[in-house]
Amino acid sequence: MSTSTLVRTSAATAAAAGVGTVGTRPDSAWYLSLDKPGWQPPRAAFPAVWTPIYALIAFAGARALDGSTNDDQRKRFRRSFGINLALNAAWTPLFFQARRPRLALAEILALDAANATLVARAWRADRLAGAALLPYLAWTGFATALNAAIVARNPGH
Repeated sequence: MSTSTLVRTSAATAAAAGVGTVGTRPDSAWYLSLDKPGWQPPRAAFPAVWTPIYALIAFAGARALDGSTNDDQRKRFRRSFGINLALNAAWTPLFFQARRPRLALAEILALDAANATLVARAWRADRLAGAALLPYLAWTGFATALNAAIVARNPGH
């Protein structure tokens, strides 16, 4: 894995993470008013989980790009990586800023599909890269369940 590829994937991943960080409003009156399930993790868990996941995304991205066996495989992975990060960044503004949990649920379902594609493409290029993305796949699956529970408990939102 080259340093320059890792720098590029890290910058792209940091940009997506930055959008999420700026857009998150867990102290807003609207969010606090939502009925949330008892199994929702404490607020401190989210940055504690997302920080290493973003590092793994950047690492996996660099490994998969540099491990691609041809230009077509590299191009497909790069496109999947970009789409994935855009979907990742889009969820927070939809949920917290637009206050649209149902729309955010539809969006995170698209992210889940993009994650599965990203893992498969990374796995083909470099098995360690594919394995490094599995925590991301698992966490967004959990986030999808949490988003769905919030939608179900708050039909008026």
